[in-house]
This record gives sequence, structure tokens and C-alpha cells, in this order.
Amino acid sequence: MDIAVWIVSGLLALVFLAAAATKLTQSKEQLEGDPKMAWTQDFGEGTIRLVAGLEVLGALGLVLPRALDIAPVLAPLAATGLAAVMLGAIVTHVRRREQGALPMNIGLLVLAAFVATTGFAA
Repeated sequence: MDIAVWIVSGLLALVFLAAAATKLTQSKEQLEGDPKMAWTQDFGEGTIRLVAGLEVLGALGLVLPRALDIAPVLAPLAATGLAAVMLGAIVTHVRRREQGALPMNIGLLVLAAFVATTGFAA
């Protein structure tokens, strides 16, 4: 089970780092022009950067505590935080009637919940 948690944690970290990089390197106007990021029209630049920051912290928190064996309890807490971010994303996409984004958000939520529950159980 430990190998599965490591694999899922690593994949989640990569996905969230990539998503954060997009939000941090593009202007709000560029993000609004991307059909996959249309939700940014409803939020200010500060909120978008906050979400990106949470994604970076969550991604690092999934891997570093266990890899460095320093406060490994932080890894399931990071996964819980990322699950909360995905819940917010789901609510936003439902409110905006963007059903196309939901499968990815739900998948990431399930994977984050898997890491969170198996991490707390260990």
C-alpha cells in the first residue's frame, strides 16, 4: 500500500505543480482567455494567486515530509488541504455550469482523499 500512496502522491504533486505554474506565470487576462481557465473570470488576481500558492504548498506537502522523514503527518494534512481545494473547484464549476471540468476535479479529489486516509491510517 505504501508504494501506491507514493505513486499517487507523486502524480498529484506533479499535477498540482503544473496547475499552479500556469496560474503563477500567466496574467489574469491570459487565464481568462483559456477555455479551461474560464472560471478565473469570477475571481480577482489575488484569489487566483492564492489558489496557486495553496496548490504549490499542497504539492510540496504531499512529498517532502515523507521523503525527508520530517513530520510525516504533514503529508496527509496536505492531501486533505488539496481535497478541500478540489471541493472548491467542484462548487465553482457546478455554479458556472462547466460540467466538462468535473471529471478531472472529482478524480483529483478522490486521489487526494485516498492519500489523506491512507496517510492517517499508517
